[in-house]
Amino acid sequence: MHNFLPIAYFKNQFLPFENANLSIATHALHYGTGAFGGLRGIPNPENPNQILLFRLDRHCQRLSNSARLLNFELPADKIQSIITDFVKKNQPKTSFYIRPFVYTSDLGIAPRLHNIEHDFFVYGLELGDYLSPDGVSCRISSWYRQEDRSLPLRGKISGAYITSSLAKTEAVSCGFDEAILLNSQGKVSEASGMNIFLVRNGELITPGYDQDILEGITRDSVLTIARDLGIKTIERPVDKSELFIADEVFLSGTAAKVTPVKRIETFEFSKHRPVTDKLREAVTAVTENRNETYRDWVNVIEI
Repeated sequence: MHNFLPIAYFKNQFLPFENANLSIATHALHYGTGAFGGLRGIPNPENPNQILLFRLDRHCQRLSNSARLLNFELPADKIQSIITDFVKKNQPKTSFYIRPFVYTSDLGIAPRLHNIEHDFFVYGLELGDYLSPDGVSCRISSWYRQEDRSLPLRGKISGAYITSSLAKTEAVSCGFDEAILLNSQGKVSEASGMNIFLVRNGELITPGYDQDILEGITRDSVLTIARDLGIKTIERPVDKSELFIADEVFLSGTAAKVTPVKRIETFEFSKHRPVTDKLREAVTAVTENRNETYRDWVNVIEI
């Protein structure tokens, strides 16, 4: 059961969440011609009259880029202004998640992106831990990550998430928490909705952009923080078998934050996770605005 924030942005206005409804004939519903963003917000632990949003500018720019892939010009600064107003109107009192969405809003049929209306909405919900902070078990999915040559993977295109949905349900039905997808070359790509990292001999390794991954904002944050902490980072192709012999594995994402992996298939990992724990603690400190170095990553909104 989700606790949705009371106010949504829909059809160029703010209105009660329950009144923000789409027609069953909406084009994007039938063809997956939408793109979404997702960002977390928390009340400032030091000031209850402030809300902290993590890397709002990057999230808004990525959604603007995704809109362009749908033949829709939606400036990042407009998205940011609407999300800021959205937070002020809702005045959330607990950790929450914001879901902005761009889509083809015409009513009718025929898959296309030209000569069609587009629109944009925002809603939110209370959200604590998306995955267990104690660690998750993962299955190597029988479904493969799409290729950028057949689908624009630089955007969070809604239609692409059928693969994530299939992989996630397959994993859960087999007794696992999460799925890991390989790409068409048989290399490790990402989880159902998160990027993946492994640690070997103290080095942090993650698949690069050429492995059909999403350009994760939390992923970028983890890499930046790791380098600043003196941890060697490597972006390169990763074989499935390399996951099994890694010292540590973790997932990263807006919802997942930094989540350790405790098992992949039948391979168990140690509960001693020095690199994962150090990075998780560092990311948490940044999102709570407790690290001066990354203050520009956090938008402070007065409510």
